[in-house]
Amino acid sequence: MCASHVKSDSGPLGLLARLAIALFLSYMAVALPLAALPVAILRWPGYGNGLAGLAVGIAFFSTILSRNHAGAFADIRGGRPCMRAGLVLYVAASLACMLAGIGSLSHGVRYVILIVGRLLLGIGESLTIVGMLGWGIGLMGQQRAGRVLAWTGAAMYGAFAVGGPVGLALYEHWGLGVLMLVSALLPLAGLALVHNVPPSQPHAGGRPPFWRILGTIRWQGIAVALQGVGFAALGAFLPLRFLHAHWPYAGLGLTCFGGAFVAGRVVCGHLPDRIGGLKVALCSLLIEATGQYLLWYAPTPLLALAGAVLTGAGCSMVYPALGVEVVRLVAPHMRGTALGGFAAFQDLAYGATGPLAGLLADRYGYGVVFLVGGLCATGAAIIILALLNARYGRAAA
Repeated sequence: MCASHVKSDSGPLGLLARLAIALFLSYMAVALPLAALPVAILRWPGYGNGLAGLAVGIAFFSTILSRNHAGAFADIRGGRPCMRAGLVLYVAASLACMLAGIGSLSHGVRYVILIVGRLLLGIGESLTIVGMLGWGIGLMGQQRAGRVLAWTGAAMYGAFAVGGPVGLALYEHWGLGVLMLVSALLPLAGLALVHNVPPSQPHAGGRPPFWRILGTIRWQGIAVALQGVGFAALGAFLPLRFLHAHWPYAGLGLTCFGGAFVAGRVVCGHLPDRIGGLKVALCSLLIEATGQYLLWYAPTPLLALAGAVLTGAGCSMVYPALGVEVVRLVAPHMRGTALGGFAAFQDLAYGATGPLAGLLADRYGYGVVFLVGGLCATGAAIIILALLNARYGRAAA
């Protein structure tokens, strides 16, 4: 079937839906191991929360380092080849991590293999998400950038909602090797689903230095980085908080977070395009901060689950809301690079939060990592409030 026939049959929304479904399936390669890896590593003699957090967070560092190249790839060659290359790397990374499930290897060798696989996964994530955004915005048009960003996040965090408990169950029943094999197969299904979706045309134009683009979007990037601390803390340590407190349903917190996240994207995904990204981001950050403080305080599993729901609802719209602002700040031919740089701020928070929060948890307990997440979300809300005041001041002038 030719590309033009696909486009006329499906329409832009249908094509975006196919991309989102493919991303949901493929992102399981990220989501399935997220909760299970720390549990697996902590069962190895001599491995603590710091090393477990490093194994989770190091993928985000390789994502940071590859964002510029992924953005340039998407701007010059288009989002379609960029996303497809990322999905291939998801498969390769999961197969590499599968080797860490070989019990005859020493724990040191298995840990090194995991680190290599996680580094590959981070590069794959960079290419996949930047490619999906460039591909989707190219098909939908810049006026619907908020919807593309919202659907992309809904697919990602929908995968987190399902992947958390499923990944833990796969690990507990069949071990790390089977978990990573499943993680390798699902991106292949995503590749099959998007193989005949038509490409979007790249835009011509000069490319300023990457650091200049980062300077243009720095405040939006800092705000999304601060928001990401709460998400990273929840993803890596909420199951461990439940297990340490002897609460049941350790994987359910990630499901509550992911369900609230996806619901927020579905219900409110149109709001940044309609009322502006800064207003949506401010409200969302205040909700996230409330959820993080509740997770810090929670003396019971029900209150902890409520905190996970609020955190998911709050985190839901921050990235697409501020992403709309980023898209409006740059020319179309720099869109992929700008979105890659914007995402790199969030990746930095994800990568740093894992090991640092692990060290805090070793010393002060798991609750303190959510206190830090709440304080960071509050700081991001202050930044957005300042940007709104500056915008109103310019309008009044």
